[in-house]
Amino acid sequence: MSPVEKHGDKIVREFTRQAEGFADPRRNSAFTAQLGRLVRFMEPELDLDDVVLEVAAGTALVSRAIAARVRHVTALDLTPAMLAEGKRAADASGVTNMTFTRGDANGLPYLDRSFTLVLTRFSMHQVDDPEAVVREMVRVARPGAAIVVADIVRPGPAETVRPDGATGDPDRIERLRDPSHATLRTEAEIAAMLTAAGAEVRRVERFDVVRPLDPWLAFTRTPDETSAAIRKELEAELAGGAPTGMRPAFMDGNLHFTHAHAFIQAIAG
Repeated sequence: MSPVEKHGDKIVREFTRQAEGFADPRRNSAFTAQLGRLVRFMEPELDLDDVVLEVAAGTALVSRAIAARVRHVTALDLTPAMLAEGKRAADASGVTNMTFTRGDANGLPYLDRSFTLVLTRFSMHQVDDPEAVVREMVRVARPGAAIVVADIVRPGPAETVRPDGATGDPDRIERLRDPSHATLRTEAEIAAMLTAAGAEVRRVERFDVVRPLDPWLAFTRTPDETSAAIRKELEAELAGGAPTGMRPAFMDGNLHFTHAHAFIQAIAG
């Protein structure tokens, strides 16, 4: 990797490698497991007249899940391979009211007030300028349109700080596993970005997801040496060593960790 590689180039490189995995339901269960929960969270916003934009859509899992409930969905992403996998899946399912567009979330190629619902999933922790992405989402939303941000978020101190005051940095582990990872934001930070961009936060749903370590590492094809180092750190934490911020646990004899998720719904001004 070049020392001057831009973050957007890292995202394209890493997600081009991962695109095939996103298309395989046997490997992609971590991304589909909470999809129904997100659609239920969005239920009050869905309307057959909606013109929807999914930002940093990847393979457009969310877009494809709601396409039958709205007039049209545009799925925008930076990585052509991810869009290609999504379009293949949409075509195979007979979805005809979708458009797949390559574009940068930091500068959406749409006029102001173009969409009645704007959403993004699993992007805030990947992009290097989440404030810019949120501003763009609000800009292209019509007044009164819903904006939904669903992401992994940084857990609070009560969840990660030990009685002795020690804490860990989950971003360091996340970047070891996936170099395109940027920074986990807290639920409050994302809400503040929406407010600063001119939207009003109305609803939030927060929950934890406990995940097995091995499939998480395998999905990104993390090198064996790096995977072993991550495993060693999580096992050391369970033995009383330095915290990682990943909240590890052994379940059914296998090493797991915990991700905090947040769904945030706001209304554009």
